[in-house]
Amino acid sequence: MTGELQQKYDTLKKILNDLGSVVVAYSGGVDSTLLLKVAVDTLGDKNVLACISAGVVEPKHVLKRAKKITKTLCVRLQTIDADELKDSHFVANKADRCFHCKSHLCQELIDIAAQKGLKQVIFGTNLDDLDDFRPGNRAMKLFGIRSPLAEAKLTKQDIRSLSRKLKLETADVPSSPCLASRLAYGLQISAKRLTQIEKAEDFLRTLGLIEFRVRHHESIARIEVHQEDFKKIATEPNRSKIIKKLKFLGFKYITIDLQGFRSGSLNETLSKSDKR
Repeated sequence: MTGELQQKYDTLKKILNDLGSVVVAYSGGVDSTLLLKVAVDTLGDKNVLACISAGVVEPKHVLKRAKKITKTLCVRLQTIDADELKDSHFVANKADRCFHCKSHLCQELIDIAAQKGLKQVIFGTNLDDLDDFRPGNRAMKLFGIRSPLAEAKLTKQDIRSLSRKLKLETADVPSSPCLASRLAYGLQISAKRLTQIEKAEDFLRTLGLIEFRVRHHESIARIEVHQEDFKKIATEPNRSKIIKKLKFLGFKYITIDLQGFRSGSLNETLSKSDKR
């Protein structure tokens, strides 16, 4: 571990130690798993509670992994259902969708912390996330939520390096944001559309794809994969299998995005005023 990374790691532990007891907003991904691991190591399992959303917008395979990891870390896990589809602002799927979703989650976690006698709610936001278009960060600030990883200046690369050092199985796991992030802005979010996305991505995963997205544009499924995976999905027999499966799920047109995989590609359609 480099001296700079060690310093960031020590800073993270100090931040957590000062907090005393925490509810960790847990997603099962690389960032929140590292945060949870260091929180348990620093504060002890009795002072840490992991909470994960198990609603319709969350991929089920991620929840399965999260349950396994928390059991390995010997930390309590509480599943919650924020019931996002009851919020008309979230369902409308405008540029501020994440703000409304994160606001409900923040309030629920604050309530849980109060009930359990835990002092602070923390999220796994990292330093790189602060430069991205993430309306959810505004909700966290509004509710007084802390982001120890970002406060310790830990980047995504730092977090993966520390995860390897601590032998966490999530060290090289690709990011897996909520299923709603695959829906084109303005296309209403529904349980049916979320299920289409999840089943389509589950199928592509069986073909050996690791990091990819199925973007939902109503009748069009826009598949994003890394350029080195283009051949895997564009040649037979996988090409025909993908077409058959995704049409069965209700998509009329199946496309490959020639720009390849990139996180947050749907934000490319937003204007500066949309982001404000």
